[in-house]
Amino acid sequence: MTKKATKPEIVELDLSDVDHRLGKPVGGGQLWDPCSSSDIRRWAMAMDYPNPLHWDEEFARRSRFGGLVAPQSIAVGLDFGHGVAPACVGYIPGSHLIFGGEEWWFYGCPVRAGDKLFQERRFHDYKVAETRFAGPTMFSRGDTVHTNQHGALVARERSTAIRYLASEAGKRGMYENQLGEKKSWTSTELAQIEKARHGWLLSNRLGVSPHFDEVKVGDTLPRRVIGPHSIASFTTEYRAFLFNIWGAFHWTTPPGIEDPWVNQDPGWVEGFSFDEEGARIDPRLRDGLYVGPSRGHIDADKASEVGMVRAYGYGATMGAWCTDYLSYWAGHNGMVRHSKASFRLPAFEGDVTYFDAEVVGKETDSVWGMPLVQVKLRLTNQDGGVLVDCTAEVELPFGSDREATEA
Repeated sequence: MTKKATKPEIVELDLSDVDHRLGKPVGGGQLWDPCSSSDIRRWAMAMDYPNPLHWDEEFARRSRFGGLVAPQSIAVGLDFGHGVAPACVGYIPGSHLIFGGEEWWFYGCPVRAGDKLFQERRFHDYKVAETRFAGPTMFSRGDTVHTNQHGALVARERSTAIRYLASEAGKRGMYENQLGEKKSWTSTELAQIEKARHGWLLSNRLGVSPHFDEVKVGDTLPRRVIGPHSIASFTTEYRAFLFNIWGAFHWTTPPGIEDPWVNQDPGWVEGFSFDEEGARIDPRLRDGLYVGPSRGHIDADKASEVGMVRAYGYGATMGAWCTDYLSYWAGHNGMVRHSKASFRLPAFEGDVTYFDAEVVGKETDSVWGMPLVQVKLRLTNQDGGVLVDCTAEVELPFGSDREATEA
């Protein structure tokens, strides 16, 4: 007797709670307290960004800024949910989330100690595509506007969330099949990594901005390296996002919105949710290093439950790395105006991340009203795997820049 062929199981995302939220403002967390000098230093430390402008008070006072200023990248550190909250809207049962990318616009208003950022958020759009990683996968985008206590526009962000069925990613085991064991580094290799890291730190420690007229298409930026990544480095990064501190934020809702999607359950799989009510008594029940969707970043067993092979880094951190790297090259009289980064691969435990960038264009009269250079940046691991593809517009001054701090 011939057996009937069984139809393949159809895997679908339940988007019934998503469509009616498109284009609407959403709520989220708001920090209670202004940014402090310790917050700035903690952020620079967590991003492994030893630019003295952000931690060395004596150096910063001698600079044109007259004191400590925060890295441009700190806007996401003063936001809620690693900046991805407005892209994670709607209940999708059995889902998990990883970061797909970020686009940033900066408006020349630096963050200093005592400043407080406020956020307006909106769920922009989404699309669904088939991926090898998890089958039907949702790529959703959300917008955040960051202003300070004076109403000045600091930055805008468009974040991309990748939402997928954790069970499907676990069955496919894409990363488990692609990646080997955690890299074991020799003392010689570690010495080479540290030498490259130190060389980058010295490449523009004084903050001298490149002269726009002297920069040429095809110029390459100094190579940077971060790593090897570890549970300790991932934990340090997580703790620098201030919303994770017990009681640091409160929920806010946009006026006039009946269903503002503030702290609702996005549909996390069992073992990855927060206990919002219990956290009123025991705040560790909302601490992402112990519970919630972020716990897989530092727990290999939990990582395997959502399709990851071992502990892995944060998408928002990779975006901050890009901004910091470009800002360091731009110097004290330059800045990153716009960047768009696509996240291709996580930074896994044991890996190192290399930064390589090239000037690909110049624009004397830009829409920003100042000269910009276009830079293409790529982050790779020790095996050549691409973590991030980034394009950016960086403002540089005309004329020679001799105003940087003396050593």
